[in-house]
Amino acid sequence: MRDFDPADHVPDELLERIRERAAAHDRDNTFPHDDLTELRDAGYLGLLAPTALGGAGLSLAEAAEVQQRLAGAAPATALAINMHLVWTGVAKVLADRGDEALRFVHEGAVAGELFAFGISEAGNDLVLFGSDTDAAPRDDGSYAFTGTKIFTSLAPEWTQLGLHGLDTTSPDAPRMVYAFVARSDQIVTRDDWDTLGMRGTQSRTTELHGAVAPADRVVRRIEPGPTPDPLVFGIFAVFEILLAAVYTGIARRALEVAVETAGRRTSKKTGLTYSQDPDIRWRVADMALAYDALPPQIAALARDVDAQVDHGPRWFSLLSGLKHRAVTAAKAVVDDAVLVAGGSSYFSSSEIGRLYRDVLAGQFHPSDPESAHATVAAAWLGPREA
Repeated sequence: MRDFDPADHVPDELLERIRERAAAHDRDNTFPHDDLTELRDAGYLGLLAPTALGGAGLSLAEAAEVQQRLAGAAPATALAINMHLVWTGVAKVLADRGDEALRFVHEGAVAGELFAFGISEAGNDLVLFGSDTDAAPRDDGSYAFTGTKIFTSLAPEWTQLGLHGLDTTSPDAPRMVYAFVARSDQIVTRDDWDTLGMRGTQSRTTELHGAVAPADRVVRRIEPGPTPDPLVFGIFAVFEILLAAVYTGIARRALEVAVETAGRRTSKKTGLTYSQDPDIRWRVADMALAYDALPPQIAALARDVDAQVDHGPRWFSLLSGLKHRAVTAAKAVVDDAVLVAGGSSYFSSSEIGRLYRDVLAGQFHPSDPESAHATVAAAWLGPREA
């Protein structure tokens, strides 16, 4: 087993600068341009690219650890960069299985390209298995995409958008088309991101007006619906694991701040710090019990992806279950941190208050609670009867 330290990829000094900027980006609803610049300079965009191409060559399990560390300093920055790392992670999943279809993603990431995730669409609960975006084939093998994507993180700075659409006109239609388009005049980014939390992600709505993906950037044409295709598996696996990592990082930071606060606050009744109060000690212990279960789960499932373990049809329930447990446990930890910190956490300028708002976003990412429960129920009980 090789030596690995997450701090090698986001050093303490960089982490503290990112932490110091996080409150202002939340307050002002601005994108963390400086964070991205420093992370790019540190090689962060190439964490999952192979060393042979100039990347860091991390495994998915290692990248998840690094993301937990970054999320503890600036959740919105970590969640935003997550969407780039998803595509580089999918490229790794494919390459590990002998498929070089996304080699250009690794090459681009090492060169400084920023990849955004253009999958989410309003009202599309099929997610990866369907799309309301029109993918129109062109004579040269390229595709023109027309439609609207939501929650497109990294909106002010992405250079490449990985997306999907539905081809309804080819002889073998319908076909789900996965491709990458460069930023162009055919793409409009709305300035509509004004949310309760995760404000720095600037996950704005993206309008596609015939945005063209060249033939060599069309990476899949597959039938709509569930599929064993490695690309779809890779997207789902990397997305769920790295999301779990971000929200686990939030839980860790909430626990740390709660411990610090309990050590500073003094009871007028007893004269002792709140860290000596039995009720506070029980609450902090409960937070730690919830948090401690998360990193090992992420590591185990990420290692299984890296090692190409075959969980068969169980994969989707395991992955959606991991994400669901991470975000619900993180929210419970932050809820308790609010109570430990007391009334000061109710102010929007409070770090605990910001973590409270940021952690709420976890329930909206796929798989949402309803989808996760349906997937796990199907895995254990079989499909529902018609």
